[in-house]
Order: sequence, then C-alpha cells, then structure tokens
Amino acid sequence: MNNKNIVIAGGGVLGSQIAFQSAYCGYNVTIWSLSEDAKNIAIDKINKLKATYIDTINKMDTPEGKNPTVWAQGISSFEEFNRETCLTKVENAMNLIHHEVDMNEAFKNADIIVESIVENLKIKNDFFKKISTIIPAQTIVVTNSSTLLPSKMASFTGRPDKFLALHFANSIWRNNTAEVMAQSKTSEESFNTIMEFANNIKMIALPLHKEKNGYLLNSMLVPFLFAGLDLYVNGISDPENIDKAWTIGTGAPHGPFRILDTVGLRTAYNIVLMYVKVPSFLAPYNFKGMEKLLKKYIDEGKLGKETGEGFYKY
Repeated sequence: MNNKNIVIAGGGVLGSQIAFQSAYCGYNVTIWSLSEDAKNIAIDKINKLKATYIDTINKMDTPEGKNPTVWAQGISSFEEFNRETCLTKVENAMNLIHHEVDMNEAFKNADIIVESIVENLKIKNDFFKKISTIIPAQTIVVTNSSTLLPSKMASFTGRPDKFLALHFANSIWRNNTAEVMAQSKTSEESFNTIMEFANNIKMIALPLHKEKNGYLLNSMLVPFLFAGLDLYVNGISDPENIDKAWTIGTGAPHGPFRILDTVGLRTAYNIVLMYVKVPSFLAPYNFKGMEKLLKKYIDEGKLGKETGEGFYKY
C-alpha cells in the first residue's frame, strides 16, 4: 500500500469505524480530535469497536454466523475466513491506531485524510482552511459528509484536484459500501486512488459519476427517515408502532427510529437544520416540528445508541 498513513478527522460514530476498519486492514491510522474530551470519547469508541469485532468474528465461526445476513464481509470473505487470523488483525489494529489533539502532529505525514466532523458546511470549510497549510503536497483529502456536495468545500482545501467525497454506511464491517464521488476539479488519479483505498479496506467501492446531495444511499435513506419523523411529530403514531409498520410490513430488520438511534440524533438534527428555512407551504415534511423534537432529545442527553438511549433504550 503506497498510502499507508491515514488520518481520520473526528472520532465520532463513523469516524471511529473508518479508523478501526482501516487499521484492521493494515493502515497506520491517526484519529485527530478537537479536544482532550473528544479524544477520550474516541478512545472509548475504539475500545468498543474492538469488542464488537471480536464478538462478530466469534459469531462468524458458528453455523448461525454463516448466514449471509449475519456475515460481516468487511471482516472477511467466506472463502478467506480464518478465526485466529481475524482475531490477530483486531489486536494489530489496536497498535496501529493513534490519537492526537495537536493538529500539526496529526496531519503532517498524512497520505489520505478522511474528514468526518460535524455535518455543518462552515465548520467543515474552516477545518479545511486550517489544515491546508499543514498537510503535504501529495495528500488526498476526502469528506465523509452525509449530504453536502464536495464542490462546496473544494476551494477551501487549497487542492481541489486532490479533494472528493468518500461516504460510508453505518456498521461498515457489515454494511461494507463506500461511495466515491468526485467534484468537477477532482483529478482522475485522486479518484482512482480513493477507489483503490476503499477496496483495500474491504469496502465495495461505488463510483458516482455526478455530484448528488445524499449520494446513493442517503438519497434513498434520508426521505425515509423524514417520513418516519413526520408521522411522529404530526401526532399520527409513535416511534415503536411506526417502526413495526415498516419492519413487519416489509420484512426489513429496522424501522426509521431504530436507524435514527444508530446514526445518532445529533447527525439527524444537523440534517434537519438544512431544511427548516423552507417555507411551510413548500416543505414536504414538518421540518420545524422535527427540529423541536430532536433538540429536546439532544438536550436531555438522549443521542441514540452511543449514549444508551434515544427513541429506544439500549
């Protein structure tokens, strides 16, 4: 692997997953956190991911684990699976992950930077401006933004030819897709490098030929989540029964509120904020009601699975 040094900016739900998966596949990984408190949260998430990978690997070594719906392709293919080898890779991953708060130290040797900070355009662009004077000339920068277009950020990086989007699904060791989306100034070399990186960390790399808010997955997922929230905030039904309508009616494993708890209510809140200014007579959903609801949960510390409670208790 030519690009051995991967820096993940932000050790939140997805940032920590990208970091662990990259280290599991042999990359040197640094997680940059904004503060010591954020660093400690990232460390805790990495330790929990270690336990999750070990539990998943042990389950994969059972008859139940051989079921394609249970098997984690991001950990191993059916053909290559060896329990001891996979467990060794988990232990090695822990030694390949480093945590850093100092921006200069974190980014000075980066080959690829994966930005995975809060879903706010100004905050992201401020971050890109800060690191643009630190990182090496050859460094490729990608955003893991859920909904924002890379073209809205490219100029702030100081290297638009080496900037594009790389979006992951949650629980990437099992839901192992990586959407690779260029913007108009992304070089073909940079695009191909990120496609290769995604494949190297056992993702199924999905190329996007045009920019699209929401990429492939979230273009379908976000309206689904909005529809569920809309039913709740308008008093039509409650989260549990809305989820049952979907899971029992379609056979899907999770309804919108279980998914929201997994994604995290802060992320959902930041996405909703992008729509609250749409006039009510034009808005397809009750975004103002969603904003009020999600803020209440966040203020109460109910952020989803990461805190043990969101719309459900865990």
